[in-house]
Amino acid sequence: MTAATDAGQDRAQAAEQAGKAGKAEKAAVQFFAALQRRDAAAALETLSPGAEVIIYPTDQRGGPEVARAFFDEALAAFPDLLLTIRRSRGFTDGRALVELTFEGTQAADFLGAINQEKHLDIEQAWVLATDDDAITALTGYWDQNKLYRRLAVMRLDQIAIA
Repeated sequence: MTAATDAGQDRAQAAEQAGKAGKAEKAAVQFFAALQRRDAAAALETLSPGAEVIIYPTDQRGGPEVARAFFDEALAAFPDLLLTIRRSRGFTDGRALVELTFEGTQAADFLGAINQEKHLDIEQAWVLATDDDAITALTGYWDQNKLYRRLAVMRLDQIAIA
């Protein structure tokens, strides 16, 4: 009887972990779906007030205000922004990984690069940590040099040159 009880507990624990992974992935996909709809407010409402935000390529760190500034700038600079999720995966520790393509034509300055109306398509990876109610951490990764090349930045020591 003990082996059956242990097996039942193992199944219950596995189901609980799978549920947590599914919730994390769902939260991450919904976050980027809101951004794709150009509804940054809805996306950012899912961040907890104490969420840790790190955007490694731009060396931005802080709370939800960092995410708000980044996504507001991105949506303003790329009025045709398309975020295409390539893969997403939830994990049993409440984290989710989203691989996406960030694509659009520049219509305003972005991350120090003046507007030259260049088309940008860059692969990004975002790791989101979740609890049951909110996103507690958001971390972004991409190749910043590739982003600058796509936007025709010639010198990295003077990014906003004409």
